[in-house]
Amino acid sequence: MNCRMSIALIVVAMLGINAVAALAADNYKVDPAHSMIVFRINHMNTSNVYGRFNGVAGTLVVEGDEPVSFDAQVQTKNVDTAVEARDKHLRSDTFFNAEEFPTISFKSKSVKKTGDKTYEVTGDLALHGVTKSITVSIDRIGSSDSPQMGHRIGFETVFSIKRSDYGMTNMVGPVGDEVKLMVNLEAQKQ
Repeated sequence: MNCRMSIALIVVAMLGINAVAALAADNYKVDPAHSMIVFRINHMNTSNVYGRFNGVAGTLVVEGDEPVSFDAQVQTKNVDTAVEARDKHLRSDTFFNAEEFPTISFKSKSVKKTGDKTYEVTGDLALHGVTKSITVSIDRIGSSDSPQMGHRIGFETVFSIKRSDYGMTNMVGPVGDEVKLMVNLEAQKQ
């Protein structure tokens, strides 16, 4: 066999391996009814206020039960603390400025397996017009199959950010700078 034919066979084999790997990945769509972003922030050094963002959207790419990428977003207008006056204030330019910055998003750049069901995910968090790279630990909660809901997979993470890192500096002091986020994503195979 000549050298050119050998190189050609190697190239064809590598393309075949890459094609099989690409076919093995599945796309999942985040189910907003079973996904949630909850936050906690200190109020007046006295207590914590909890809230959530309704309507989480996004996609996951998964090979088997192993995540390859995460892409999630939520609309800032969907902030919900169960107090309408406070929610309106949070949507204003004092905090989220929902008109100018309507979306909070996270797009992964890398996913590294760290344990049986744990991963280190690095990606870009975009909030209030600022994009920063963050790394979070994510747990795979599980997966299921049902005739009514199809194949599903779930992941969860808990992490903290400083809102001042994203240009949200109004009222730092009376309202805490550190925000704890609890993110649960359930996604359905497409």
